[in-house]
Parts: sequence; structure tokens; C-alpha cells
Amino acid sequence: MVQKAKEHNRLAQQQLYHLLAPKMLSVCRMYIKDLHFAEDVMLKGFFKVFTKINQYKNKGSFEAWVRRVMVFEAIDFLRAKKELMLTDEIEKHQDKLELQTDSISENADEIQSLIDDLPSGYKVVFVMYAIEGFKHQEIAKTLRISESTSKSQLHKARKLLQEKLQDKNEKSHG
Repeated sequence: MVQKAKEHNRLAQQQLYHLLAPKMLSVCRMYIKDLHFAEDVMLKGFFKVFTKINQYKNKGSFEAWVRRVMVFEAIDFLRAKKELMLTDEIEKHQDKLELQTDSISENADEIQSLIDDLPSGYKVVFVMYAIEGFKHQEIAKTLRISESTSKSQLHKARKLLQEKLQDKNEKSHG
């Protein structure tokens, strides 16, 4: 199917889109809180996938290659919207981090809500590292930051998530 898509077969491209779209929307959604914007980024990502499909060299899975395209599209979107803050000044924005649920059963929606409420720099580094499996060197290169900034953002994100989970557990258990 990938080979046919490389040959500009529209049916193959459509089949690949329908096969991968739900997963890729999920990838975009991890970075972008608003579902409509995440959908737009996914569509833009698929446009890039199909216009640059010949850059895929059949090494590794096609899905992983598409996933990387989506991650980079999401990061570009956040940069364009000036929503990607990667400095130590983020502490002043922590007061925006509020839990949106009354109880944490640690299901995917509740965890996603906690991740969504992280300051943008924390969130992007956390998702890239903990969910997408990027190394700090790759994150630093992609975001144009130092490796130490990447490590610092990840550390702060984890700490903030742990604090919010602990606070929520304490509130729900007395």
C-alpha cells in the first residue's frame, strides 16, 4: 500500500489515511489541547506525508515515520501560535494548572487532562520524551534548545504532574 501511495495512487493514499488517521490525531492531540486545531495539524501533516512520501526509505515502520511528521507539525503549530514556552520563567504560569476532574482513576482522559494543563514547554518535552520516546539530544535539536533545558523541562513536568496527582489523591481520600 505504501509503494502504491508513492506512485500517487489516490486509493492507496486514502486507505493509508483511514488506517492511520485515528492514531495520528491522538499524536497531535497530545501536543495540542484544542481538538479542532489538532485535526487541522493532522490534516496538514498528512498533506506533508503524501507530498514527501518518497523521502520514506522503507527503513523502520511507515507508521513511525508518519508519527514523526505529525510530531514536527504539532511543534511547528505551537511555535507559530507562540504557545511554546521553554524558559525557566514558566513558574509564573503554574497557577493556570488546575485539575479538571473531581477524581483521578488514572484513565486516559484524566491523564491527558493533566498533561494538557502543563505549561507548554513542560508539556512538549514531556510528551516527546515520555510518550514518543525521543532522547534529550533529539528534543534539543528539534526545539532548538540545549539538552540541559530539555532535561530541566522534563524534570519540572514530572514533578508538577506528581504534585497534582498527590494533591488529588489526598483530597479524594480525606
